[in-house]
Amino acid sequence: MTNLPKYTLSKDVKRDDWALRNDATNRVVQRFDTKAEATAGGALEKAVGSAGGSVKIQKENGRYQEERTYPGSRDPKRSPG
Repeated sequence: MTNLPKYTLSKDVKRDDWALRNDATNRVVQRFDTKAEATAGGALEKAVGSAGGSVKIQKENGRYQEERTYPGSRDPKRSPG
């Protein structure tokens, strides 16, 4: 299995929006006005690109809510969910 790029979606308090960051470079890949906008309609999948990736989604308080893998076919079979 190939290693997928890792990303984190978190609240940016200074800008009052949600930032999708590449964990390896700590650079913002894309910004969203709301968390709902980021998680709906395939927006995260488009943001990580055709190479896919693993996205950890945080709550406003910084705790992790869930993790998603794009495309879904690259999700490790041994992981729950």
